[in-house]
Amino acid sequence: MVTTTEQLAASLDAIARLEPGIAAAIDRIGYPQPRVRAPGYETLLRTIVGQQVSVAAAAAVWRKLEAELGAGCTPDALLARDFDTLRACGLSRQKQGYARSLAELVISGALDLHALPADDEEAIAQLVRIKGIGRWSAEIYLLFAEGRPDIWPAGDLAIQIAIGRIVGLPERPSELATRTLAEPWRPHRGAAAIMAWHHYNEGADMLKS
Repeated sequence: MVTTTEQLAASLDAIARLEPGIAAAIDRIGYPQPRVRAPGYETLLRTIVGQQVSVAAAAAVWRKLEAELGAGCTPDALLARDFDTLRACGLSRQKQGYARSLAELVISGALDLHALPADDEEAIAQLVRIKGIGRWSAEIYLLFAEGRPDIWPAGDLAIQIAIGRIVGLPERPSELATRTLAEPWRPHRGAAAIMAWHHYNEGADMLKS
């Protein structure tokens, strides 16, 4: 698990013994903080609401949805509303389709978010059945909401950039190269992902200063 500061640091220390670049990054910018989300329907619905909009815009839509549907925007409440009502809350036609897909899978029992398969790839396969939830979103959910220790979102652009810098590559590695680079870091790749985002954000802050 990578849900506590201690777990995250222990996993990164294990990788640092194999990869000098990670050790140097820890010395330079310190350990990242865990990223924890509550497991379940609400977190995935928030993910859908937040797609392709700013954090502030997503928060505004969520406030309107909760005002209309009640706390947590339950699946039953969401499915009971018509298109125009949800559109007035800020949900586009496309996002309404995604949200309804999630709600229907949860209500029918076809998707049990509190009993996903222990195997990461099988869990990802379950999650991508939701319209609008691709592999990246599924990986992020499993890493942040379930704290799975070996999730590695190699398709994430920020991770590719940061890992390339950490290990001293002349240019950003491809998704395949990023996946290959991290193979020796199993079963701690989730910690490496969180460290990569930490490194990427620290770099952005340095550029602003």
